Amino acid sequence: MVSNLKDKLKLYVILDRFLGKGVPLCEQARLAIMGGATAIQLRDKKMQGRDFYRAALAVGEICREQGVLFIVNDRLDVALAAEADGVHLGQEDLPLEAAKKIIPPGFIVGISVRTPAQAKAAQAGGADYLGVGDVFGTSSKPDAKTIGVVGLREVCQSTPLPCVAIGGINVGNVRIALQAGVVGVAVISAVVSQKDIVAAAKALRALIP
Repeated sequence: MVSNLKDKLKLYVILDRFLGKGVPLCEQARLAIMGGATAIQLRDKKMQGRDFYRAALAVGEICREQGVLFIVNDRLDVALAAEADGVHLGQEDLPLEAAKKIIPPGFIVGISVRTPAQAKAAQAGGADYLGVGDVFGTSSKPDAKTIGVVGLREVCQSTPLPCVAIGGINVGNVRIALQAGVVGVAVISAVVSQKDIVAAAKALRALIP
């Protein structure tokens, strides 16, 4: 388990082949880290397993060199094979209790939640942190249900686990999300879709204490 996990979750940038507008995943990671990203998540629902593994190896190497947390979304097998720091699981992914059976000591498991009940279940199951949202509405998941700042605050107040806000976070609303009790924010478009990824990450990081 990462001893300073809360600090590592301050600016959590999720890579995206499509929203990244042609910028390779490794380059997205490198530029985001230059701008102050403290965690990088590799997420791709459409990439073949072998290609996803290769991408995880390459992105993971960049993260290790820079001392940045590296999380793989959904694919626990790839996360373990690529020696990532952890995995992030959604409510429809591999159950937390199943993941716990095969992960090594210190391996981080994040869980996506949108209600206090889901947060408490994740806490009871041994999750290390929570991704909470969709907070403001997001183009990356148009079918996601928005919980708003009130819903975000309710989840944060329901658990001692570190919470990360996700869903439509940008420089205009990041402080609102932080005031709800999260330790950090997870972003995709606000960083990797921008013309200057380094500057976009810096602008966000400057607003996160």
